[in-house]
Amino acid sequence: MKCSPVKYCFHSIVCLAAFTIATFGHDIITTKLTYTRDISRIFARRCVACHDAGSSIPLTNYQEVRPWAVSIKEQVLARSMPPWGAVKGFGSLMPDDALSQEEMMIIASWVIGGAPNGDPALLPKAIPSKPRPPVTATQDVLTVTNNAVVQSTLTVTGIRPLPSTIVVSARIVAFLPDGRIEPLVWLYQFDPKWNRVFQFRKPIALPAGTRVESSASLRFALESEPKVLSRVQ
Repeated sequence: MKCSPVKYCFHSIVCLAAFTIATFGHDIITTKLTYTRDISRIFARRCVACHDAGSSIPLTNYQEVRPWAVSIKEQVLARSMPPWGAVKGFGSLMPDDALSQEEMMIIASWVIGGAPNGDPALLPKAIPSKPRPPVTATQDVLTVTNNAVVQSTLTVTGIRPLPSTIVVSARIVAFLPDGRIEPLVWLYQFDPKWNRVFQFRKPIALPAGTRVESSASLRFALESEPKVLSRVQ
C-alpha cells in the first residue's frame, strides 16, 4: 500500500523536525582537545586571575566557560584577551601576559571542534598563581613623537605609550649606532585607558646616537628608575 503524497510529505517534515531538534542541542565534536585536559590549564595560567568566582564573568569551570566559548575564541584571536596590548615575543618584557601562538591555536581549535568537556579526572590540581614581579617606580627620561635620536647615553627600564586613541599596531625599535637593532615593544590593540608601562626584563643601554622610532604615528616615553637615571647623569 502506497502512502499518499500528503501523508509522505507530513512524515518527511516530522522526521526532519525531529532530526533538527536532536542535533541542535548537541555540538558535533571534531577535536581531541578537551576542556579538562587542555583548556583548563591555559585558563588557570592566563584568565582566572581576573575571571575568578567573584568576577562579573567567572571562567573557573566548564559550565561557566562553555556559553562564552565562541566569544572567547574571537577575543583571543583578536588579541583582546587577556588585555595585554602587546605582541608576545617582540622585546623582552615582564610580566608578559600575552597568550602564546600555541595557546591561541589550542583555544581556537577546541572551540571550532565543538568545545568538548572531557574526562573530569584530567582536571589539574589547584594551580597556585605565580607571584607577579613588583612594579618598579619609573620616570620619563625621553618623550618621543614618532622618532627621536638619543643625545646622551640612556639606560632605560621600560616604555610608556602615550596615545590619544587605540593603537592598532605599532612596533617601537631602537637602532643603535653600531648597527644593532633592539626591539622594544610591539603594541597591538593597545587602549590608552590602560595607562601601562611595559617594563623590560633587564635594563637596556642606549648609546648616544641611537635612533628610537615607531612604525606608526605614536607618542611614547622611555622610562628609567630614578637610581638608574642618577647614574647616567
